[in-house]
Amino acid sequence: MKLLRIKLLEQFRSLPDNFEIKFISNGYNANALYQFMPYCLIGRNGSGKSNLLEAIAAIFYHIECMNLNTLPSSFVYDEEENPGGFTSDKASIDAFEIEYLFQMEKADLPNPVQNIKSSCWKPPHAHILITKEKGNSPVIRWMNRKLFEHNGDEVLTRLEAKGFFPNYVIGYSSGENEILSLPFFKMRFIHYDEYEQALQKKLPYTQPEGRLIYFDNSLSQAVFLTNYLMQDTNILNPIYKSLGIVGVSQFRIIIRLNEYTEASEFLNTDNEDGERDEAESSNRIKLTSRLDNLITVLKNCSTCWENKEDVLFLDYCIDDATKMAFASNFENDPIKLFQSFQILLTLNLFEVSYHLKKELYESSSLYVNETVPVLASDRRIMRVKDLEITTDKTSRIYNKSLSDGEHQFLHSMGVCLLFKNSNSLFLLDEPETHFNPEWRSLFISTLKECLQQKGTNFMSDILITSHSPFIVSDCLQSNVLVFERSNRENSKVKVTRPEFNTFGASVNLITNRLFHKEETISMIASTRLKHVLKDFKAHKISLEDAIKEANQLGDSVEKLLIVDQLRRSSSKKTNSTKVKRRK
Repeated sequence: MKLLRIKLLEQFRSLPDNFEIKFISNGYNANALYQFMPYCLIGRNGSGKSNLLEAIAAIFYHIECMNLNTLPSSFVYDEEENPGGFTSDKASIDAFEIEYLFQMEKADLPNPVQNIKSSCWKPPHAHILITKEKGNSPVIRWMNRKLFEHNGDEVLTRLEAKGFFPNYVIGYSSGENEILSLPFFKMRFIHYDEYEQALQKKLPYTQPEGRLIYFDNSLSQAVFLTNYLMQDTNILNPIYKSLGIVGVSQFRIIIRLNEYTEASEFLNTDNEDGERDEAESSNRIKLTSRLDNLITVLKNCSTCWENKEDVLFLDYCIDDATKMAFASNFENDPIKLFQSFQILLTLNLFEVSYHLKKELYESSSLYVNETVPVLASDRRIMRVKDLEITTDKTSRIYNKSLSDGEHQFLHSMGVCLLFKNSNSLFLLDEPETHFNPEWRSLFISTLKECLQQKGTNFMSDILITSHSPFIVSDCLQSNVLVFERSNRENSKVKVTRPEFNTFGASVNLITNRLFHKEETISMIASTRLKHVLKDFKAHKISLEDAIKEANQLGDSVEKLLIVDQLRRSSSKKTNSTKVKRRK
């Protein structure tokens, strides 16, 4: 998908009512849509750039929830039992417009849209407009449907609309942006409750229905392993080369098979402390019982496995045969393997009570994550251990030995790589925070090298917030959005595009023009140089001492200018003295 426009018809955090951004102009080049062209959102802290990602996440969370087939009872509205529950006519952003292009694939479209004649299969993009008025449910329109179906209604039914949403909405933050993560965090619990309903009804379960995924540390190992086991080596090389990584030599998966959940009639029964009461063994269901086939497949891919008192240990020594086993069992589809890991990791939420989940679903608190207990390692249904990495120095290290920056580089790149062939929306909040300058300069180019392989189309949209001029320098001028806000209290956020060509522009120019930072050195050093010049002009120190003082600092443009100014000032003094003597 490619975003065209978003408009908020009411205030959302720092973004005012009627806030609007046009991503692509009306005269867009259809061929250019297939190119890798991320949007870079820049601005000072508190300028509102992250709020835009949060707004987009909140909108798609609401759209997704109103179209899911399976929703937990603790989530949906009930006048008596759950008056604070979800309804489609009330959202955290209650009035908005969002417009995007969606690449059409016949096989992905609901009936009767699949029956479009091939002669009508132009253009390949559906133009989708979603509008929500305050107090009303969103309306989803296929604006150019007449190009495909002469008799088709512009307003899509619920069944039709599901074929035109992003395949996935991906959230990632290098920091602790709780506002961005909140809708994704709620969706994670919806995924768990969806699985538990399948468990109660003894239905098959293969993947979560909800498309919002937030990639925090709990999923980092799953992303890393999925890519290494399933992606082509040539695609991985740009990432691994930057980190000095050759590959993965071994890892272990531990799955607890001895955890049970209560039968359906006991699901809502909590004790006075809000914790689940223990049910009789006859009313309990093994938590992993819907995943027997998946667990069997993981066994088949393992080098060896052992079941000790209903705790399954799966060991993998990675070679070409191991990779072939995973590729064969997961249909050469990296997302299928990742979703298998995702399901098992989601089961680690099993101890969260019904009432706590109900509070979470209704909450808009920034601290909601803190209310959810984190299980000790040995209490988790699934965990990965002993993940050993081979480096280009022929040594082996555990993945936990990697630095924060290395983890972040692997994780952010890996997330984008995993969903590269999908119609998805990536919301990346300051992914480069822990990167060194070299990695910041390589971030966009490495992403492009991994994501846009020859002969492929890239139809996902990537929005990146950043403070890095290196990232701006790798983005087209039309794709850089500058957020400005004069003060945090009363001023409105203003978004503009740069007035100069950012692509390939120097870091100093970008820092000066967009971040309004003229100095290229730190404040302490700059102040010291200014004091040297001031003392010289006040005749407190000689030229020789002033230059000597300035040379205690490292080389910089500022130092060269100060030294030049000192010499020119000294020359003027000398000339002035000579004139006086002549008189």
